[in-house]
Amino acid sequence: MLPASAISAASSDAPSRQLPLPESVNRQRIRWPYLIGVSAIHLLALLAVIPALFHWWNALAVFLGLYVFGTLGINLCYHRLLAHRAFRCPRWFEHTLAVLGVCNLQDTPAHWVAIHRLHHQHSDEQRDPHSPLVNFFWSHMEWLWIENEALDRLSMFERYVKDLVRDRFYLRLERSAVWASIHLAQLAVFFLLGAALGWASTGTLAQSALAGVSMVVWGVFVRVVVVWHITWSVNSVTHLWGYRSFATGEGSRNNWWIGLLSNGEGWHNNHHAQPRSAAHGHRWWELDVTFLTIRLFEKLGLTSDVVLPEKSGTRAAT
Repeated sequence: MLPASAISAASSDAPSRQLPLPESVNRQRIRWPYLIGVSAIHLLALLAVIPALFHWWNALAVFLGLYVFGTLGINLCYHRLLAHRAFRCPRWFEHTLAVLGVCNLQDTPAHWVAIHRLHHQHSDEQRDPHSPLVNFFWSHMEWLWIENEALDRLSMFERYVKDLVRDRFYLRLERSAVWASIHLAQLAVFFLLGAALGWASTGTLAQSALAGVSMVVWGVFVRVVVVWHITWSVNSVTHLWGYRSFATGEGSRNNWWIGLLSNGEGWHNNHHAQPRSAAHGHRWWELDVTFLTIRLFEKLGLTSDVVLPEKSGTRAAT
């Protein structure tokens, strides 16, 4: 990998070249379960604008949920642990984190990891499943509900996640009944939590039920939508806008806004330069809450063999 030239204003500009859709995509064929699901969750999240469905603890639930489910489930588990094996942890802890990831409705761990590994292999090439060089909307969310035969073949699992599917736990998560039961369980937990808080503050059954519904709207639907768009922005925004610290051969960028909103995933050029590194933030000001969490778990004895960035001289002059 050659070092990038000095970071310049030009590196912040969106690339001008365009990519065709992957050859395996049939834009005339819609994956209706995905389109209906994404649309329905967004509509349910809009119930949050109803004043009666807001309590102060709902905002806290979203804030904590972004960390517990988004940072721990997606960033730390799906991405850095399962996709890149940036550290090791006990199997029970890995499986617990994976369940948190499933609660974000971003597909099963095996399918998520397979697509991500395919993205790294063909980043910003025609076979990339979600490059913004097709267009921004495609990379941000449209690719999810347009049929792409390359993402539906059993051979994809054989090629990209053979290590994962050796574990029966991940095979069980591929069954729709298991996947659905996790989502029903999280709905029940959030409803009961909200109802308990409502009962403690009002002492009435009707208000308790309303508080339970409000907690589901905010703690599940609003939180899921926010985590979705943060994750999708890593696919779209950080391959278009930001600065480049490494010459990586594709369009990845470090983006301030996404870096902070995503708890570290937005330092995407650093990640593409050293995919196995558990740390995406390389400079002191590139805050990476996900990596700090991995380090905290390491001190607690829950993670080990943490892969650190290489000091290889590939950094651009600044």
